Amino acid sequence: MSRTITYSPAYTLVVTYECFNHCTYCNFRIAPGEDLWLSIPKAWEILQSLQGQNICEILIISGEIHPHSPKRKLWLQRIYDLCQLALSLGFLPHTNIGPLSLTEMETLKSVNVSMGLMLEQITPKLLETVHRRAPSKVPQLRLQQLEWTGELKIPFTTGLLLGIGENSNDWWETLGAITQIHQKWGHIQEVILQPHSLGYQQAFSTPSFDYSQLPEIILKARQILPNTVTIQIPPNLILDPSCLLDCLEAGAKDLGGISQKDEVNPSYPHTHSQGLVKLLQSQQWNLVPRLPVYPQYDHWLSFPLKQAVRNWRTQLKRNSLPSVTR
Repeated sequence: MSRTITYSPAYTLVVTYECFNHCTYCNFRIAPGEDLWLSIPKAWEILQSLQGQNICEILIISGEIHPHSPKRKLWLQRIYDLCQLALSLGFLPHTNIGPLSLTEMETLKSVNVSMGLMLEQITPKLLETVHRRAPSKVPQLRLQQLEWTGELKIPFTTGLLLGIGENSNDWWETLGAITQIHQKWGHIQEVILQPHSLGYQQAFSTPSFDYSQLPEIILKARQILPNTVTIQIPPNLILDPSCLLDCLEAGAKDLGGISQKDEVNPSYPHTHSQGLVKLLQSQQWNLVPRLPVYPQYDHWLSFPLKQAVRNWRTQLKRNSLPSVTR
């Protein structure tokens, strides 16, 4: 068994915290109209400062603008322009901004090496509780996104949010749905298993998910998901180092984008990289950087995106990226 664990050296750009959904567990959202959008000049300033720091992925995230909002077209254009800016400065964009139309996804495909959307859970019962005021969390809407991204040949990341009112059968059904769609299109790179972690901003009173269950869940998930789909876990949300190691032994093989701040879970800063490496090395795990697109999907990319990816793969082969960043 390979003792290699991957991560993406990343930086997160937040387009806006404004969101028309109101999920009760969210630590990210600001009410519509109460947040300024990230400007292109500000983004240029941030990205310029990141050059030469061995950051390859620019994760572009956003609260959701209502599909029928008069601001929707401007919002999508801003995201497109941010992706194009990141590419022009040598970075690889990965966008995760909620459900999109087929046309919107096709537009963003040209400036993203990969994209993502958390499926969370497919049980409709959450629409009566934590998703009661979250129209875009309708399971069929999010499943449709997975279908469309497969149809468009977009390398994709999705995942489950654990501990928001679902049960274990819901986990297996959600993983089964992901498997079924991937078997049709072959486009899902990673599935994240993310424990709900109580933060300082949310209204949801249920305690954090007991992450000690994660190794057992990973074992079962590894049996359900195809071997070509990587299981990813967020190390900053697993506070017990021994549990993190148990998750890796159970079959998790990726730690996601490790950046200076977790924008979605700001109460949980990322572990200092050197401490993480030391922990992994204590059990003979080797932490190595990866790109936001896996090699088997490079041929799906447009020529300009292939060129950008090829440049980064050359750097990786030359070992010019260290095993950790920061």
